[in-house]
Amino acid sequence: MAGEAGKARTVLLATEKAFAAAAVTKIEDVLKAANYTLKKLENYKSKDELLEAVADVDAMIIRSDIVDQAVVDKAAKMKIVVRAGAGYDNIDLKATEAKGITSMNTPGQNANAVAELVFGMMLVSARNNFDGTSGFELVNRSIAFYGFGAVARAVNKLATGFGMKSYAYDPFIPADKIKEMGAEPVASVEGLFEHQYVSLHVPLTDQTKESINKALLSKLPKGGTLINTARYEVVHEADMCEVMKARPDICYLCDVGVKNMDAMKEAVGDKMGKRLIVTKKKMGAQTAEANDNAGVAAANQIVGFFEKGETRFSL
Repeated sequence: MAGEAGKARTVLLATEKAFAAAAVTKIEDVLKAANYTLKKLENYKSKDELLEAVADVDAMIIRSDIVDQAVVDKAAKMKIVVRAGAGYDNIDLKATEAKGITSMNTPGQNANAVAELVFGMMLVSARNNFDGTSGFELVNRSIAFYGFGAVARAVNKLATGFGMKSYAYDPFIPADKIKEMGAEPVASVEGLFEHQYVSLHVPLTDQTKESINKALLSKLPKGGTLINTARYEVVHEADMCEVMKARPDICYLCDVGVKNMDAMKEAVGDKMGKRLIVTKKKMGAQTAEANDNAGVAAANQIVGFFEKGETRFSL
């Protein structure tokens, strides 16, 4: 149980996409110092492997791995699961709560890595993928954030350095706090789309699913660009294609994949890599530093949970 210090524990590292080896070593060092054992299930190929591995562990660290009812049912001893990263829609919170399993994430640990990727995509697009033609500068341009959590604030920090003007809407953060954190508050989602860049930083929920639709996208000014490092399902993809076909000035920069790449490519024609940038896989957190930060944070949170009863990042 939480707060029962001094007991030996087994922690499962279940990563279909494995951490870098150096990050795994650091995770193991944190757990060894607490007299915990690390059990590794890396690069696994089937759900059955996960179900077998979770049966006898006290805790689990995951990345984008799915913790659903089937996993929870097999986890006879597990008291805590930590998602090494910010997004947590891969955890069935109702199932974990019903079984008394604490679920956590590690907000902010990947923030700078995602922020730098955002600006990498913005620069590639603004300079026409370095094809030799004239592009434009980011200075004095405006960027608006839908959601103003750790990642958005990290992007905002870079935007300030580039001399951009920042705006934000977050239904969970008061306007005065948004202003205090460096962005001009916007009263609604619609208001965000008055600005050249709109960067998405919201979880996938019933309210956000396919919420970025034609009505919103059509409000973008000339040269408007949507940036998605959140979840692909937040964007209504058919509407995105329709708007990009109708308006050759609109761009989409995406690090979370698309459902229909052929339709997307058709919408932009020969401007793939300029108007439309889609990473080959989710790359936002793929840096050595982010690997270390998120994995070590997850390990420390598990130790803090068992040894001190800490639940700060509970979901």
